[in-house]
Formats: sequence, structure tokens, C-alpha cells
Amino acid sequence: MTIGPDPSANAAMDELTADDVAEFLKEHPDFLTRRPDVIPYLIPPAGSHGDGVVDMRQYLLEKLRGELGRLSDQRRELVETTRANFLNQQRVHAAVLHLLAAQGLEELVRAVTGDLAVLLDLDAAVLVMENPDDKIAVLAPLTGPAGLVMTPPGAVNRLLGRSDVALRGDIFGAADLWGHCEFPVRSEALVRLRFGATEMGEGTEGLLAFGSMEPDMFHPGQATDLLVFLAGVVERAITLRLD
Repeated sequence: MTIGPDPSANAAMDELTADDVAEFLKEHPDFLTRRPDVIPYLIPPAGSHGDGVVDMRQYLLEKLRGELGRLSDQRRELVETTRANFLNQQRVHAAVLHLLAAQGLEELVRAVTGDLAVLLDLDAAVLVMENPDDKIAVLAPLTGPAGLVMTPPGAVNRLLGRSDVALRGDIFGAADLWGHCEFPVRSEALVRLRFGATEMGEGTEGLLAFGSMEPDMFHPGQATDLLVFLAGVVERAITLRLD
């Protein structure tokens, strides 16, 4: 039994020469492109030695600059997204406190249809109710069609389908929902509401809608947790006052 390094392995290593490496690189000119992890181990030429010599220092410098630029862009996007999320959270919290401070059903409905859009920095807010309770129905002449929309059963399903939340961008809002606005609604957020749902029935179907003149304010793929939370507060606050 031989103890120590395998002589055959050393012989194979001895047979690999600089000429072999150079020939391999000539035959595989894209080797460093496919294996950029090797580049940091290379020692670039000290300077220009004539035509055909690549300055690896410049290549590495450009590579590092590109990587730093990419990381800087990602950091900037992360900071901007975090700030926007924090600002939206603050707006929703302020809106919830405003709703909870409303005295009575009429003031609450006015707060939903008139104040929420301002507090959330949006352009319009609409409260839709199907086959409304008498207590809500008498409010329609007071709040006006601009904020409170009464509809027959089935209207909410026509707007939402089977979903409970819908975000739509780059649209022209439906006239039956946004026809009262003096501006075109180019994006919208819709959330289903259920007022007075019990074990005996589903209660009154409704809809909380927010609209914006900006086509990209709402779009599919956005997070909806704050929107759903706010809609839940509206739903429960109105149900309590109906009871």
C-alpha cells in the first residue's frame, strides 16, 4: 500500500501547462462570461501591452460599478416602498378614528362617502347598498346620489363577480358608479360589504368603492390588507348603528 500523494495525480497536474490554459481560453472565449466567479482570482495586466490585450482591471471596475448601481437602485426602491406603506397605514388609521368618532348613522354615512377620499388622498368614495334597510333608505335624499348609491339585488355581484376585492387600473369607471363625478375615474378599488349578516341570512349586500383620476393608483397585484381592514371597519360601524 502506498502512503502519501498519488504520483499519477501529480503527473496529471504537471502535464497541465500555461499553454494548455491559453489554448483552452482561445477555444472557449466566453469562459469568463459563463464563470464570472473566476475573475476575482485573476491578476490583470499592469497596463497596455499592445493590440489584443484586455485590461481586466477596467472589466472588473465596470462590473463592480454595475453591481453597486443595481444594489443602490434596489435600496432606493425598498426605502420608497417602505415610506409609501407607512404613509398609507397612517392614513388608514386616521380614517378609522374619524369613522369611530361619527355620531349616529347619518354622520357615519357622510363620513364614509365624503371624508374617506380626502383622508386617503383619493378622488372619490362611494357606498353602495342593495335593497337597503329603511334606516339607510331615508338617508339617500340627505347624502345625495354622489355618495350613497341604492341598487336592486345583484348589482354588487355584477361589479365584483365572485371576488370580494377588485383592483382595476387604466380604466374608465362605470357611469352607474362614478357618473356623479366631474372627472373621469381611471382606476378603482372595490370591496364587498355585508351589513347585518347573521346565521339566519347574509344580510344586506354592499360595496365600498374608491376612485382615482390616476390610471395606476390601483392595479391588480397590489396588497389589499389595509383596504380590506378599512372596509371591515365601515361594515361593522354601519351594522352596529343599524342595530
